Amino acid sequence: MPKANNLELQGGTYHVRMDIPKDVREAFGGRRILSLSLKTGSREEAMFRRLPILHAWKSQIKAIREGRLLGDGWQENVSQIVEDLDTLTLGQKRALVGEPAPPLPYVDPALQAKLMNSPRFMAAVKMLVGDRLQRGLEGRIEIQDELNAGMKELLKKRLSSEYRLTTEQGQELETLVKDPAALKARSPITKARLASFRTYRLEHHVALKTVNQQESKLLNLSEHLQTTGTKLDFDSVSAWLQGMKLSSKTKQQYLLAGSQFWQWAMTHEPQWRQNFKGHVNPFEKHTLPSLKGKAKLDAKRKAFTIEEVGTLHAASKEQGLDTLADLILLGGYTGARIEELCQLRKEHVITIDGVTMFDIVDSKTVAGIRQVPVHPNITSLVDRLSKSSTDGYLVPTGSNNKYGIRSDALSKAFGRLKTTMGFDRTRVFHSIRATVITQLVRADVPDRLIKELVGHETGTVTFDVYSDGASPKQKLDAISKLPNLRTS
Repeated sequence: MPKANNLELQGGTYHVRMDIPKDVREAFGGRRILSLSLKTGSREEAMFRRLPILHAWKSQIKAIREGRLLGDGWQENVSQIVEDLDTLTLGQKRALVGEPAPPLPYVDPALQAKLMNSPRFMAAVKMLVGDRLQRGLEGRIEIQDELNAGMKELLKKRLSSEYRLTTEQGQELETLVKDPAALKARSPITKARLASFRTYRLEHHVALKTVNQQESKLLNLSEHLQTTGTKLDFDSVSAWLQGMKLSSKTKQQYLLAGSQFWQWAMTHEPQWRQNFKGHVNPFEKHTLPSLKGKAKLDAKRKAFTIEEVGTLHAASKEQGLDTLADLILLGGYTGARIEELCQLRKEHVITIDGVTMFDIVDSKTVAGIRQVPVHPNITSLVDRLSKSSTDGYLVPTGSNNKYGIRSDALSKAFGRLKTTMGFDRTRVFHSIRATVITQLVRADVPDRLIKELVGHETGTVTFDVYSDGASPKQKLDAISKLPNLRTS
C-alpha cells in the first residue's frame, strides 16, 4: 500500500519508503521496497529530509535502466574481443602456410560458449567450410577471414539484441569492430558510478550540499580525462589540477572529493577493484603551493572589534534590515554560527536550573550540539522573536534553498552590508564568532568553558567523552562577561 509522501511512521520515527519498479528489482537483489530511517519524529523535518534520498534513489533507478544500454567499459571489452579475434585469425593463417603463429590470446569461456552455441553461427561455419575446402590452401585462408568477419558480425548482433543501443553507441560499435585501435580513452568516473556514490553517501547522512559539490568536481575530472584521452593516474590528476586557476585550498577540496570517490569505488565496485588492482590512490601525495608568513596572515579571516560589531548592527537598523540587525546581536552574544542561529525554533529556548538557554540541536560537528545561555542583553529580543514568529523559527527568513539552508539570504545581505562599510573579504559573519571568542579569552573565561560555549572539542578524552560539562550557571556567568554591543 503506497504511503503518503513516501513517509511511514515506525515507533515514533519517520522512514522514507519507495517501491522498486519490477524492471530493476534484480539490480537491488530482488528487493521490492527501499526504506531508510530519517531519524526524526517531526513530520515537517521528515518531509524535508526525505527529498535528497528520494532523488538519489530515482537517480540510481534511472542509471540502472540506462545501464541496460551498455555497462561501463563496454568499449574496452569490444575492442579487446575484436583484437583477440584478429590474433586468432592471423595465427590460423600463419599455421596454414607453415609460419610460426603468435601466442593465442585468452578468450572468455562464457563468451566463446555463447558464440559457438549460436545456431546461426554453426550454420555459417558449415556453409563456409563446404564452399572453400575444395579450393585448397587459398580456400582455407579464406575460411579464416570469413570466420573472422562472421564472428564480428555475430558480436554486433548479440550486443544489439541484448541491449538497447543509442545511435551514438551503435556508431561506436561499428567503428570498434572495424578498427579496435580507434578506441578512445574513457573516463572510469561514469554517471552510473556517480549515481551509486551519491546514494551511498546520502544514506550515510552526508550533507546534500557536500554531495553535490563533490559530484561537480568529479564530473570536472571525468571531462578532463575524456577530453585529454588520459588514464586515471597520479600524472593525469596532477595535470588536471595545474590546469585550474584555483587556490591551493580549493584544489585540496578537489583532491578530497576524488580520494573519497576512489575509496568508495575500491570498496563497493567489483569492476573498479579489478581494473585498478595494485594501483595507488592517484589523489594522494600531491604537493600544492601554500601561503607563508605575512601572505598567510593577510589572507586569514579576522575578527571584528566590539565597536565594529556595534557599527554593523546600527548600520543594518538604519538601512531597514531589522532581521539582519537582530541576527548580528544574536551572533554577538552567543558566538553561534549563522545557520545555527537561523535554525533555532521557539521550542529551542529552554530553561535548565533556572537559566534560559538556546538548545542548539543540530550543528556541523558533534561538539556543536550544545546549550548556550541567553545573554541578559538579548532577553527582550528573544522574547520578541518568539512572540512574533509565524513559522516556529526565531529568525524570520524567506530563504530556504534546496539544501535547507535558512541563512543563505541573510548571509548575502550581511556580505553586501559589510562591503559597503569598507570591510574586505577577511571579514564575514563568521568573524563575529571570532569576536566572541576573543572577548571571552580577554575576560579570563577558562579555555575549556569557551569551547563548550562555542561548540569546539576540547581535544581531551576527559572532557569530550566523560564530562557533562559546565553547569548552566557557570555558562551564564561566562557569557555575561561579553561587553555591550549596542551603539545606542
